[in-house]
Amino acid sequence: MKQHIGSCLCGTVKFEVKGEFDSFYLCHCQHCQKDTGSAHAANLFSQSAQLKWLVGQDAISTFTLPGTRHSKSFCNLCGSALPNTEIEGLLVVPAGCLDSKVPLEPTAHIFTSSKPCWDIDQTKLPSFEKLPR
Repeated sequence: MKQHIGSCLCGTVKFEVKGEFDSFYLCHCQHCQKDTGSAHAANLFSQSAQLKWLVGQDAISTFTLPGTRHSKSFCNLCGSALPNTEIEGLLVVPAGCLDSKVPLEPTAHIFTSSKPCWDIDQTKLPSFEKLPR
């Protein structure tokens, strides 16, 4: 059985996920744009993997947008996105909170009709290994 380890930015919350991920979606919906501050969220989904909080469970908050299924769990101290089980029967893990290697490539872009106008083909942009001077 696969095991994945993850944590928040400040290290207060640590977790493990045992099992396989079914999909890896880059979601461009307006809710994901708001809660990431970016063009999309990058989330892994599983219907069978098991989440275990190792430390810091008391530092986790969950927000569900009223009238929607949109839900986000995060560290109360640093604000990092964390795994969420609020959608019944589904584990959603933000790919960026994994410390172990993400086990699959993105499956698809979803809700692309909501992409912001500045979400362009990034392969045409200059690339820097560090913050440019």
